[in-house]
Amino acid sequence: MALSRRNMLMGTGALAALSMIPHSISSAQDNAFDMSFGPHEGMFKAMAGDDIVDQINFAAAQGFTSWEDNWMKDRPVSEQNRIAKALEANNMTMGVFIASDIDWQNPTMSLGNPDYVEKFANDMEKSSEIAKRVGAKWATVVPGVADRRLHQDYQMANLTECLKRGSEVLEKSGLIMVLEPLNNYEDHPGLLLKEVAQAYYLCKAVDSPSCKILFDIYHQQVTEGRLIANMDRAWEEIAYFQIGDTPGRNEPTTGEIHYKNVFKYIYNKGYRGVMGMEHGNSIAGAKGEQAVIDAYREVGNFL
Repeated sequence: MALSRRNMLMGTGALAALSMIPHSISSAQDNAFDMSFGPHEGMFKAMAGDDIVDQINFAAAQGFTSWEDNWMKDRPVSEQNRIAKALEANNMTMGVFIASDIDWQNPTMSLGNPDYVEKFANDMEKSSEIAKRVGAKWATVVPGVADRRLHQDYQMANLTECLKRGSEVLEKSGLIMVLEPLNNYEDHPGLLLKEVAQAYYLCKAVDSPSCKILFDIYHQQVTEGRLIANMDRAWEEIAYFQIGDTPGRNEPTTGEIHYKNVFKYIYNKGYRGVMGMEHGNSIAGAKGEQAVIDAYREVGNFL
C-alpha cells in the first residue's frame, strides 16, 4: 500500500528506473532500518531520476526515514516548500542544512568582530525561517579557518561570544545549531574546530539548548579515532550524527570503521534522531546506488 502511494508521486523516469533495480522492493515499512538514516540529493539519482522529489520518494520506498539537504538555504522558497511537502507525505524527518555561509579561506567567527557577530545572528534569524518552512530542527555551523596570528584561546573566546549571540536568536525559534568539527588532514586543513573535545568545550561555555554538537563519524575517525570513547565523553552535548567510512568517505563497509558496532552503541545509548548519510557512493551509477542500499541493509539492521 505504501509503495503504491509513493509510486503515484514519482515521475515516470523514476518509475522506469525502479523497474531496473535487481532487488525487489516491498513496502517502505517492511524495508525500514533500525535507525533513521538520511540520504541527500544525488545519492540515488541514477535510480530515481534528476528531480529531488522523485529522489525523496525513492529513498522513502527503500525504508529511509530522513533526508539531508546542506544547500537548503540557497534554494528558492518554492523549492523549499516542494521538498517539505514531499517529506511530509512520506513521513520523513528533515535533517540538517548549513545555517551560515562558510569562508574556507579567511577567519570570521573567531576574530571578535562585532559586525560579523551581528551578521551571524542575522544568518541564524534567516535559518530559523527556513527551518520553520521545511520542518527542520537542526542546522549545521562550521566556524571556519583559524587565524594563525592569534592565539587559539583568544579565538575560542571570540567564537564563544559569537555562538552565544546566535543562540539568543535560535532559542526563540527552537532551532538547534550543531557545531561540526571537521578533520584537518584529508579535507579541510587550517580549520579552528577540529576535535569533539573543542566542540564540547564550546557547548559548555555557550550554555544554550540551541548550541550542540554534530558528531561526524567520518571526520572524527580521521582526526581522533576512539569513536565510542569520544562519543561517550561528549554524549550530553551531541544532538546529531553523520556517517561516512574512511578512507574514501563513502558508504559503510567500504573502509575501516566497524559501523554495526558503532550504530549499536549509539542506539543503545538512547539516540533516536537522524543519522545523516554525509558521504559519497563508492561505485558510480545504479549499481553503486544499490551498493549503498545493500550496505545499510548489512550494518543498519542490528536489532
